[in-house]
Amino acid sequence: MLRSLSIQNYALINQIEIDFNEGFSIITGETGSGKSILLGALSLIIGQRPDVNVLKDKERKCVIEGTFDIRRYNLEHFFQDNDLDFEEETLLRREILPSGKSRAFVNDSPVSIRLLKEIGLRLVDIHSQNQNLALGDSGFQLRIVDTYARHHDLLDKYKIEYRQFCETKDQLAKQTEEAAKAKADLDYFQFQFNQLDEAALKTDEQEELEQELKTLNHSEEIKSNLYKASGILSAEEMSVLPQLKEAEGALSQLQGFTPEVDEMHRRMESVYIELQDLASELEMKSEAIEYDPARIEYLNERLDLIYSLQQKHRVESVAALLQIQCDLEEKIQQITSSDDVIEQLEKQLKQQTVVLEDVADRLSASRADVIPDIENTIVEQLVQLGMPNVSFKVEQQRLEEFHGEGKDRMIFLFSANKNGRLEEISKVASGGEMSRLMLSIKYLISASTALPSIVFDEIDTGVSGEIADKMGLMMQRMSDNIQVISITHLPQIASKGQFHYKVYKADDELETYSNIIRLSSEERVEELAKMLSGSDLTEAAVENARALLNN
Repeated sequence: MLRSLSIQNYALINQIEIDFNEGFSIITGETGSGKSILLGALSLIIGQRPDVNVLKDKERKCVIEGTFDIRRYNLEHFFQDNDLDFEEETLLRREILPSGKSRAFVNDSPVSIRLLKEIGLRLVDIHSQNQNLALGDSGFQLRIVDTYARHHDLLDKYKIEYRQFCETKDQLAKQTEEAAKAKADLDYFQFQFNQLDEAALKTDEQEELEQELKTLNHSEEIKSNLYKASGILSAEEMSVLPQLKEAEGALSQLQGFTPEVDEMHRRMESVYIELQDLASELEMKSEAIEYDPARIEYLNERLDLIYSLQQKHRVESVAALLQIQCDLEEKIQQITSSDDVIEQLEKQLKQQTVVLEDVADRLSASRADVIPDIENTIVEQLVQLGMPNVSFKVEQQRLEEFHGEGKDRMIFLFSANKNGRLEEISKVASGGEMSRLMLSIKYLISASTALPSIVFDEIDTGVSGEIADKMGLMMQRMSDNIQVISITHLPQIASKGQFHYKVYKADDELETYSNIIRLSSEERVEELAKMLSGSDLTEAAVENARALLNN
């Protein structure tokens, strides 16, 4: 329930703070005094879209806060799922900045406007003339029946099964579409894969082939120079190795005379051995290299194949070609196995359909059980509200396809005239009839569930006298189960409230502003008397006001 409402810098309001109580509260005030402003501010903390024009002082932000007692609403899991601290007294805050941007908070934690709205709809039901239009919506009508039936667990089970059913159905449709498209590409993928597979590529092959081809193409030049280098070291008259051997021998004669010469001898000996090995390798390498036209032709053909595949697939390495080959193999595998996947999904969908059909059947039966009670109760209430010839029926239609809440469609049929033809509400009910019908429906379900606090915004439009008195009594009885706040211009309804607030407009030297006060017992008498007779209070009006309050 709404505990308090604080409003700063909103429309004609500078700053007000209002405390509310359980039970039935009334808000009255002259036309233009600011009742709609109060309602607009309340709407903002339950996620409605703001307008920067609402700022009274365009240089300051607007702040609206509402404190709610949420113990009865079983919202612990909702808060936990949205990573919010659960408090039995929860504070919703909305700030509208001069720039037009807005911010939302729940217990001082920043939240999105979407989340604020989700919470707000669980806490406050603002009923206005516009909401009467919802009566013509079949989804709204179905929810009314479900609320009265109290089969929340069954409906939750259906929604879980339906979500899984839809997920499988979507997967099947996607898999089938992808399979059809993929099968059209299968031959192309298979051709590309075969081409790469037959090439039998190896990761480092390109670099090795290019190096071997380069060597073979220059084999004569390489062979000639290797032979020449080998000769310089060991084969010619003035070759290096014999002279080094002679120098090494000379140094060996000096061993033991001085450490420096000994070190030189060791180095000379090492150089001789190293060059001797090098000369041997040069000779062997020279003899091993042969010009091989057949091998050159093979290498060129092999590299041409690699280059053409790289150009075709727009890559620059054999490793990239091998990755493409791997990807193609995986695609081919997926395509060839898609029929198995589709078959499995079809089997799963069939099983889910059986389960979903069973839950939907139980939902339909549960709804059918409560429809007579709904019809009888609504008619009884409407008769009390001055519609003696009313007829009201709930038509339950079984649909072919599943939807989010079963396989049923509800249609509320209505006639206000004796022996009148029943028609859909939206086609035949007047504004006043819609108001009374909506009140009857809210009264019907108020005892069936922990409804949020309900605010009636001049639901009494188009009625007066005894009917208004009956509407007030219905709201009064509703307040036994939930908090009811009614903005009204009728004294018959205003007199039924336990608490009475008055919205008024006042002036000071600088501006006009709206304010709200809670009326005392005597102030209530005066306010009701004014509502009965206008600004000129008469003794008769005062007595009538006292009589209304004492009823």
